[in-house]
Amino acid sequence: MANRYRGDVEAIIAGERRVMRLTLGALAELETAFGAEDMADLARRLGSGTLKARDAVRIVAAGLRGAGEPVTDAEVAALPIDGGAPAWAALVVRLIAETFGGASETGEGVDAAPLDRPVSRSPSPGTT
Repeated sequence: MANRYRGDVEAIIAGERRVMRLTLGALAELETAFGAEDMADLARRLGSGTLKARDAVRIVAAGLRGAGEPVTDAEVAALPIDGGAPAWAALVVRLIAETFGGASETGEGVDAAPLDRPVSRSPSPGTT
């Protein structure tokens, strides 16, 4: 089950319910893949709206691996999703939005530089 406070995103991919999470390790992987200098640079790159299909594969694969699913980029590239390319794009937007903040559940309003301001989220139960 997806936990939004942890940055989880859930989707049906290849007919299976899957959870994705961009952990610190997944973000480090993406920094390397995109040649980003730091997390703020990565956030700007991901929020630019100019991602290629290969970028989407890398992001979804990193998210799946971050949630514990042992998949390669090549395996993710071959997975079908209902709705085709627009559904993949929406999934990437949701995953980025949950990771960096600044967007609604649908991914609308993704901020191009969300690390420039703090993200306000409700604390997990029992932590206040």
